[in-house]
Parts: sequence; structure tokens; C-alpha cells
Amino acid sequence: MSRTRYAVLMVALAFPLTPDIANADTLAATPEDEAKVNNTATSMKDLMREAGLSSSTDSLGEGTLMMDMKVAQLDTSEIRPDGGITPPTLAGDFAQGGLIIGETMPGSTVMLDDMTLDVDAEGRFIFGFDRDHPETAVLRITYPDGTILAPQTLNVEPRDFKIERIDGLPDNKVNQFTPEEEQKIVRGIELKKAARENMQKQADWTSGFEWPVRGRISGVFGSQRILNGVPRRFHSGVDVAVPTGTDLRAPADGIVTLAEDDMYFEGGLVFIDHGQGLESALLHMSRVDVQAGQRVQKGDVIGAVGATGRATGPHVHWSLKWRDRLLDAQLVVPEMSND
Repeated sequence: MSRTRYAVLMVALAFPLTPDIANADTLAATPEDEAKVNNTATSMKDLMREAGLSSSTDSLGEGTLMMDMKVAQLDTSEIRPDGGITPPTLAGDFAQGGLIIGETMPGSTVMLDDMTLDVDAEGRFIFGFDRDHPETAVLRITYPDGTILAPQTLNVEPRDFKIERIDGLPDNKVNQFTPEEEQKIVRGIELKKAARENMQKQADWTSGFEWPVRGRISGVFGSQRILNGVPRRFHSGVDVAVPTGTDLRAPADGIVTLAEDDMYFEGGLVFIDHGQGLESALLHMSRVDVQAGQRVQKGDVIGAVGATGRATGPHVHWSLKWRDRLLDAQLVVPEMSND
């Protein structure tokens, strides 16, 4: 099954270098830029997803913008104009559910709307747009010397998500838990909250992402059911159906912050902290091979696929979260067919 591909926009932001805040500029892919992204022999999106963040570089074409635009490899030594200041760069899916990778001068302060972002020693940062993000966001950057760059308005493309309405269900089929189940649910909420209290600032996400398992995609991000007129929580990740016992691998480098084998909804559950507020959650595992506090690398076996918790069959549910925003994990990995 093919999925909608969103244009990746990797640009050197045309921030005026002035001590005063200028009028906000709008950053969006023009039709010409989008054509350059999607119609080149080697698509920028393919390079970024398939090769990860250590991929070779490519450009949108000389003279189109301020400078050549580099893909994925956020290396200031390569993209700095001679004798000039490195313009900030962004790459990613400027759409609901998208993850954005950025780079600016090390030591800069970066804000997205009213949130201060984590910037590592190399000037790298990330942020994301959740499923229901409004049409715009504003990025503000202040250099270490106090120079304030003009605010940039980022256009966020809306997406259509599958909505299923089911009416006439008995109440006990919609929301009914025993006291014992409620107690287990509350304990699970407490464990997850504790796991997220001290997330690392190190940018382990620079390892790039890979599918934790390959198989048939059985569920997608953002779909939602409305039962008896009451919207249920939307589907928070991507599901891949494979047999119970199939090895499950870390999708990127990080630190395990939660490793539980008997959560009420999730069953076997592992959280991996990829740094700067980015987290993977892998659900319904039949076996958990890691422990909280353990460092893992992309591709390490962390357990096995199962059908534990509230699951109707063996599969892994992989969700990606940045801070309190759920993102579409399917956008950060190579495309995988349903065949």
C-alpha cells in the first residue's frame, strides 16, 4: 500500500541578521521548490529516510535560494558560506504528524511558538507537529551574541485521517472496567509518567531511524473511531503485523526508560528515549529483553513481537512522541509496502 508523500523542505532560512526583530517571514515550499524536491533523480525524502542522518548530501540546485541546500547531513563545516554565519536549516515533513530536524549556530536559543527547544553542542535541534496541529507555527532564533533573527512562520500542511463511526453499541462495550482493571490502568499511568520525568538532552536521534520489524502494515497513525457519538483516542502509531516471537529491534539509538511486560493496554511495553524530548514506544511485546537505564543502538534486539495487552492479534504498535506531541513514526523511516 502506498502512502501520501509529503515534500521534505530543507532550506537555509532567510533570516535577516539584524539586532531588531523584523516582520515575520513565511517559510513554505513554493511549487518550484516542491518540484525540485520530488522530481529529482534521487529524492531528498528518500535520502533522508533511507540513509538516516549520516547520509551523503545533495542540493536543491545552485542559485535557487541563498546557498546549496544539504540533505540530512547536518555538518556546519560543509554548509557554512565562506566567511559568513551559518544560516539555520530545517528538514522534515511540514505536515500534521511530521518531525522536523534543525541546525543553527551552537549556543543559540531556539523557540517554537512559546516552547524553548533543546539545542545540542553542534547546534542541532528537533520539534514536531501533532495530529491536530493548526496551520502555522512560529520559529524564533537568537544567536549567542544576542542577535535576534526575524521570526519565521512555518506552514503546516493538514492531513486527512480515517474516521470510523459506530453507533448503537451497548454501554458495557464502550467503556467498562472492573475495579482490578482500573487499579492496573492507574499503576500503568504512574509508571509511564515516572519514566518521562528525566529525559536526556543528548541527541541520540542522529543515528537515524529504521523499522523495528518488517511486515504487513495493519494500522496507521491518526485513524479514529467514534463510538456512540463519543470520539475515542486516535491511533497513536503504526502497527506492523508479524508472527509472535519475531525479534523486535530498537528503531534508533537511545536509553530505555521503561521496560514492563504486563501493562493493561500495552502488554509488554518499552520506551526508548532518543534525546531532546523524542521517544519511541513499542507495545504488545511477548518478550522484553531490556531494562530501564540500558543504552541501546539502532537495530539491537529489545524483545519480541506479541499480542499482549489489548490486542486482537500479534503485531507491534510503534509510536513516536516529541514532548507531549504524538508524531507519525511512518514518516521517519523508509517506505514499506503491505505486500
